[in-house]
Amino acid sequence: MISFSLQKKLHAASGNMLFDINHNIKPGAFVGIYGASGAGKTSLLRMLAGFLEPEKGFIKVQDAEWYNSDKKISLAPQKRSIGFVFQDYALFPNMTVKENLVFAMDNASPKNVVEELLALVELEQLHNRKIQTLSGGQKQRVALARALVRKPELLLLDEPLSALDEELRDKLQSLIFSIHKQFNLTTLLVSHDMAEMIRLTSEIIFIKDGVAEKGGSPVEMFATAQSNGTLQLTGIVIDKISDELCLLIGKDLFRIKVDEKKIMEFKKGDTVMVHMETKEIKLHKGL
Repeated sequence: MISFSLQKKLHAASGNMLFDINHNIKPGAFVGIYGASGAGKTSLLRMLAGFLEPEKGFIKVQDAEWYNSDKKISLAPQKRSIGFVFQDYALFPNMTVKENLVFAMDNASPKNVVEELLALVELEQLHNRKIQTLSGGQKQRVALARALVRKPELLLLDEPLSALDEELRDKLQSLIFSIHKQFNLTTLLVSHDMAEMIRLTSEIIFIKDGVAEKGGSPVEMFATAQSNGTLQLTGIVIDKISDELCLLIGKDLFRIKVDEKKIMEFKKGDTVMVHMETKEIKLHKGL
């Protein structure tokens, strides 16, 4: 079990914010950290990793205490069994692919771990390439492999796929989920992508203004049950054309008529709820 209770005053765009989160995570869980920008999602990962020290609280992983303010325990990041994949990769650009992985090794790392991981992320042929010559997807695979070099108990992913195109995201999502299962990891993923959360995670923690407001399975968090003939969907405003809103719902684009006075309330990027009234909802299995 991974247990933590963390409190710290943070500076947010809206002003000072008290970060105060308590949670227990079962070993082997894949947990999504969801919420608006500036809510404290990345701060949670950084505190767990030891890059940001709380003012009060504790972090306990199995029987080991990584942080305890009362006992004045605060393990350095290199002494915590973590792997961290950053949004901007944080690789050494002048090193080769293999050198980046070797640099992350410690005395306990198996001698053949680098070769195994290069094969796992399909980068054996690029092991001598400098990081600065790689594509975004290749860099992300290097970052993922490097995070696994020390066989961590906890894998922390901070929006690792946000800069990639949809096709590459799908491929790397599959790779991340496969690695999570194969290495029997406990994984925390920060992402703004609801579809990514639904596909990968078994539990969601929703953070608002530094506080975990609610939690549950992806279905409990994102799906709204309706038994009264009302279907509710979440979409993102892409554009406005005359009296129509262009909405992205899932991977599909819809044009929905809106009252001319009402349409002025919406702007590009807004998240909206769409309620559809229907007497009967029919389901057909795809071909």
